[in-house]
Order: sequence, then structure tokens, then C-alpha cells
Amino acid sequence: MVSLDPSSPLNSSVLVLNRFYMPVHVIAARRALTLLYRDTAEVVYLEDGQYCNYSFSSWCEVSELLSGEKGEHDDWIRCVDFELQIPRVIRLNIYSKTPKMTLRLTRRNLFARDKHQCQYCGKSFSPIDLSVDHVIPRSRGGKTSWENVVCCCLRCNSKKGDRTPSEAGMDLIAEPKRPQRNPLLQMKLLNPKYEMWRSFLHGVDPVHAA
Repeated sequence: MVSLDPSSPLNSSVLVLNRFYMPVHVIAARRALTLLYRDTAEVVYLEDGQYCNYSFSSWCEVSELLSGEKGEHDDWIRCVDFELQIPRVIRLNIYSKTPKMTLRLTRRNLFARDKHQCQYCGKSFSPIDLSVDHVIPRSRGGKTSWENVVCCCLRCNSKKGDRTPSEAGMDLIAEPKRPQRNPLLQMKLLNPKYEMWRSFLHGVDPVHAA
């Protein structure tokens, strides 16, 4: 079931709710299907304006019925005898802990905040061609904080070196700030296939693990 293809439906994201329907995680679909198969979670699905809950076996039956009317933004995987729709939201049957509210400063979160755009030249790059730049260099006492790090392409990073932007004659296209919401989550919500998530978030940012 494992797929290294980032476009694979198994690598799409699934919102995980605790048993009180509060969002706690965002995980890959392959992990979500494992939880469903083990009966530790159930699918939450919007049907005729109401949310319905399905076990793994009943979701397989629902998928078979839905396969004839696939939505534009649905993801499906092919099983031996039928197709299975990837759920967008699952609910843990026992887990009741409240969501974590921390927003970690990671490369993924930083690149998402800056939309994978070099904050000096303004060009967009893939993550492999990006680096993290300290606006005020660490050698000058600059901290690794949301307000002092930016997404930077390798060329601009090399050009700036161990200097401040003014010393290097390079202007930032935007002032670095701590984001109000999880940047990765914000990017997901721009995708129509994750529209259902909005009903459960209500200002809460779950931990993003996918």
C-alpha cells in the first residue's frame, strides 16, 4: 500500500478528530486507512447536508455505491474487487485529548508561510532548491525565530552570505512575521478537496503530520 509518489491518493491528507470531534492531527491517507482497518477510527462523511459515521467495512460498502458518481475532487484507490474512496475526515473512537496549539518553526512551515518564494529575488522554487536564511545572521546575534528567518533560494543565500540585507544590498519582499495560523494547514484549505475540514477547525490548528 506504500507509495512514494506525492501525487498518489495514499499521500493525500486526512483530518483526524478526537472522540469529541475536535481536530488533533493531519495525517497521510495511508495512515488513516490503517486506523480505520484496525477499528480504532471511523469515517466522518458529509451526506445530504448531515455528517454520518462509518466503520471501515461500512465505508467500503459506501465507496462501492459512490464509485458510479465520483466527484471532481475525490481521491480513490483500486482494491482487488472494488474501488475505495479516500476519506477526508476520520474520528478516533477512544482518543479524547485536546488539540495541541503550538506552531513549530520548521522548514516545511517556513516554506509554506513564504509560499515557497525566495524572499529576496521573489522567484518560486521547489523545497530542494530552497534554504533558510537568518535576516540578522546568527553570528551577529540573530535568533532562529519567525521574525528573523525567511525562505531563500540557494543563489540568494550564497550572495547574502554572513551579512544583513542592507549590507548585501538586498531587499526583503515582505517583513517576516509569526503566522496567525498553521501555514501548511492554510495551504491545504486552498484546495477544494479539503473544504470539508473548515466545519471542524473553528480557529483550532491541529498538529500537521502529513
